[in-house]
Amino acid sequence: MFLNLERHWYKASYSWLTYLLLPLSGLFYLITAFRRFLYRIGLKKVVNFSVPVIVVGNITVGGTGKTPLVIWLAKFLQAQGYQPGIVSRGVGGIKHYVPQNVDAISNSDIVGDEAVLLAKKTHCPVVICVDRVAAVRELLKIAHCNIVIADDGLQHYHLGRTIEIAVIDGERQLGNKCLLPAGPLRELPSRLKEVDCVVTHGKTGSITMQLHGNELRTVTNESKQLLTAFHSQTVHAVAGIGHPQRFFHFLRSHGLHLIEHVFSDHYRYAKKDFHFMDNKFIIMTEKDAVKCQHFADERFLYVPVEALVDDRLQQILLEKLLLFSNRVLKPGF
Repeated sequence: MFLNLERHWYKASYSWLTYLLLPLSGLFYLITAFRRFLYRIGLKKVVNFSVPVIVVGNITVGGTGKTPLVIWLAKFLQAQGYQPGIVSRGVGGIKHYVPQNVDAISNSDIVGDEAVLLAKKTHCPVVICVDRVAAVRELLKIAHCNIVIADDGLQHYHLGRTIEIAVIDGERQLGNKCLLPAGPLRELPSRLKEVDCVVTHGKTGSITMQLHGNELRTVTNESKQLLTAFHSQTVHAVAGIGHPQRFFHFLRSHGLHLIEHVFSDHYRYAKKDFHFMDNKFIIMTEKDAVKCQHFADERFLYVPVEALVDDRLQQILLEKLLLFSNRVLKPGF
């Protein structure tokens, strides 16, 4: 259902379904605007912490490349001498209303694929909870963190923030620029003027991010081989992410021939999903791979990627963190 709706969101012009859903988008706007107004006037409380909080999010539904940027950000902060911790909602797992610690071997069906991937790639302490404020409190209690990264918390106004980073898809942009459910937007485009930095996943934009990967790893034992070794081969390409066509395009750009298998974002895989009636290799994203470790065999491969980010983001981050260290806090909502 979501994938069918998504096709209408990214059409060049409004479809019949878009017009049909516009009244619901108006209702969505009223509800979200009223909620934010309550934070502005203080009837709902914004909770700030003694350590800086960097929120990474987006104003659209679906994949923009937010998770690779969070991983890059954690590694960048570590290189600057910080001890970062990460909080997230734990999308793809069970809803946790009590903070839950996550590590690289946690069950992704319980805590979500993104949280496991973040713990695996950054070696940072990770805590998930629907209430991000509760997650930060737990994180600061159990770990010696002096900075917090909030994954996908742009609309979680209860959590005070020092820096806001919004990620947008350079290819699909903001779609038809309609709010949910007529379009992909969680907030109006004007929200991007309020954040500290907009990072565009693509080659165009004031601050850009691109994903780089040239190798494959076996899901079962992490053995490595170059992606070029599969040039001209036909493989099963599996993607359960927000924008699967980007992954398929990436594989084709390396000369692979694909049999595409699209699953919903955060799909919980079972072994029966891979009964393809042949012995061709199965190539998937790193986020998909963490959900297949308990039944994968030697055919299962994934593509690890790293974010290449414009140097200007580093400068913005360091400047904002210096301001925080001088106790100049980000204004409230």
